[in-house]
Amino acid sequence: MSSDTGLVIEVVDPLVEFEEKAKATIREAMQSLGTQTSLPMEIPPAEIGDFAFPCFAAARELQKSPQEIAEALSQHIDAAPHFEKVEVKGPYINFHINQEMLALKTLAAILEMREEYGSFEPNGKKILLEHTSANPNNPLHVGRARNPIIGDTLARILRKVGYEVIAEFYVDDMGKQQVTLTWGVENAERLKSLGEISQPDPAFSDKPDHQMVGVYQAATKLLDEEDVLAEIDAMVALYEDGDSRIASVVRKNCELVMEGILQSLRRMDIHFDSIAWESDYVIRGGAVKSVIQQLANLDVTDYEDNALYLDLDKFGIKGRENKFYLTRSDGSSLYSTRDVAYHLDKLARCDEALNVLGEDHKLKARVVNICLELLGSDRVADVVFYSFVALPEGKMSARKGRVVYLDGLMDEAVERAMKEVEERRPDLPDEIKHGIAVTVGIGAIRYNIIRVQAEKSITFKWEEALNFEGNSAPFIQYSHARCSSILRKDKGSDLYNPNRLVHESEVQLLKALARLPMTIKKCGEARAPHYLASYAYEVASLFNQFYRDCPVLTADEPLKDARLALVQATKWTLKNALDTLGITAPEEM
Repeated sequence: MSSDTGLVIEVVDPLVEFEEKAKATIREAMQSLGTQTSLPMEIPPAEIGDFAFPCFAAARELQKSPQEIAEALSQHIDAAPHFEKVEVKGPYINFHINQEMLALKTLAAILEMREEYGSFEPNGKKILLEHTSANPNNPLHVGRARNPIIGDTLARILRKVGYEVIAEFYVDDMGKQQVTLTWGVENAERLKSLGEISQPDPAFSDKPDHQMVGVYQAATKLLDEEDVLAEIDAMVALYEDGDSRIASVVRKNCELVMEGILQSLRRMDIHFDSIAWESDYVIRGGAVKSVIQQLANLDVTDYEDNALYLDLDKFGIKGRENKFYLTRSDGSSLYSTRDVAYHLDKLARCDEALNVLGEDHKLKARVVNICLELLGSDRVADVVFYSFVALPEGKMSARKGRVVYLDGLMDEAVERAMKEVEERRPDLPDEIKHGIAVTVGIGAIRYNIIRVQAEKSITFKWEEALNFEGNSAPFIQYSHARCSSILRKDKGSDLYNPNRLVHESEVQLLKALARLPMTIKKCGEARAPHYLASYAYEVASLFNQFYRDCPVLTADEPLKDARLALVQATKWTLKNALDTLGITAPEEM
């Protein structure tokens, strides 16, 4: 489809031209008042305007109230063809975009770019994004499900923004927990005789991570016994010294668990470009020993009982414990020390390093960056911290066996979605019903987790996740499917006149569609994917208002073609937003 205005328009972001024009207008007006002060731009509520400039920043310099400054600036502002009006509201100057021009540019951009709408040109920079990195001794549980969903969504967003992104899983195969698992595997008969090994849920008995977790939990219960603890500690020491047998069996067991973890993540369409093994930095390259030697020679470290520690007081970090240990008393490394070696390698492989970590890792992440700076690194890793996901029943612990696994959550989501599909579409073949249930169920989990700002805690509730009428993936997916249904009945003419889209519901939908590139860019800059979830819900809501207020298929021919172009633009926008969120955009629901 193309506009019948005869104009050829190449647009990546429909709002950029309007935004830059508004900013330039304000700069010129400020210069007319004799100042170079820059006013920030805001996006106000729709009824107020499209761009707003608060005048507080200039109040001190000009010795006037923000409202007086706004009134004075308005005398030097020409609305120009880009804007229908520019008005003063208290201390704000509000710009209202020319609706006909916006409609032309927005529809031209979306219908020309299609699946590329919302994408930017490559910027030549590489980001190494580490996420998930769960311990390979048990399946992923719901409490940690936020990490891979945030990480994968950020990777998708940053690729849209123009980065080359390497999504990496850092496997902690050197920790005591992993050695405990291996000890359990090697002493399985003893554990069985004690009746300690629990059997996996029959639904997941074929997954190696579920097969291994019972052994890990059984071995963990015996850590209070001195002989068991001594055997495991001895294995840890031998492992770090490079014992090939122990290294081989620990890696084998971790690979089995990793196979199950990655299988679960693939089910949510989460994939990795590379996997880094912690042991490679300890027993193969010797990088960890080098890090320990360099840190030991600094005046900010010291020893206590032969264990090397970092004096946190010297970095202004206060707490009950001001010694952050970098080694054990036997000289073997700890997780954070190994993490420093990994980060030195990681930073050498990218322009920017970004980690997704639970809020319980804040101190460790800060210490790692301190160590990197002490070792002369001119860069450190940025971190997105998240709070954990809980179920209404409370918190979970894999070690103690009180846990709901991600596999179980996904199965229940699909089962609940299937009931909804059967009630709403009993006429469909079972195979299609199941496909829709999978699409809706998995999408519901991803969206319900990503829609909440990472730093805020989540209690996962089914009535919210699978709500077909509210802020949920099914609601947004259904809006996309409705667009597809309309277009299956009539795709419209190849020519349309965007100037016919003057109804308030049409205008508000167009303005929302125009904001997809700006929203994705904002998400990438702020490392905050929840903004995109909110945006997708807003577009779906506005589309449903448009569908309610503006007949499409029964409208007169010229208006029908314009509205069909708007439906098609909405479909592409919803699809691209959902794809970026890692959620399938269904053609039918």
